[in-house]
Amino acid sequence: MKNSLKITILLLLPGVYLILPPVVSAHCPLCVGGAVVGLSVARFLGVDDAITGLWMAAFLGAIAFWFGTFILRKYDAKISGQIRKFIKPAIYVVIFGLTIWSFYAFNNWAVLNLKFFLINTHLSKIMGLDRLTFGLVLGGAIFYLVDILDNFLIKRNGKVYFPYQRIFFSLGSILLASIILFILLNFA
Repeated sequence: MKNSLKITILLLLPGVYLILPPVVSAHCPLCVGGAVVGLSVARFLGVDDAITGLWMAAFLGAIAFWFGTFILRKYDAKISGQIRKFIKPAIYVVIFGLTIWSFYAFNNWAVLNLKFFLINTHLSKIMGLDRLTFGLVLGGAIFYLVDILDNFLIKRNGKVYFPYQRIFFSLGSILLASIILFILLNFA
């Protein structure tokens, strides 16, 4: 029995290797599709667009950081020291700016063809911004500031304080902001 199990496992390993991708891309179409599905499910469940925007901002922030790191690694020798410190913030702002622009630019197309509002103009605004845009801007600022704080703590200590510290701080800050925003929007 043990030999047949070993043979079965040895025969299945090449199949698993062929089915699973050898390299995972952080900005894959599946992630983008997941964000769209997440927005749809959140609206279906009645989650406020401002809170959804916070979580979309975390997603966009992660993509921006990954892309910035990729650019810095790929073109390390070609980038001077002065420009190096502006690349990640510039990529961060461009990704958020293009996302917000695309929501407004394609909202009419999405309403006509998909019967789906990207920017729901029927809801009240927060500080003059649509709720989703407000959530994206607030979440983007929180995510970026938490990353700066986390980098400061890591440089001061010389290492991370505990495993998965970056994930804990990033997702914890967005979760805390979601709870605070939920309370402010519903009970204040």
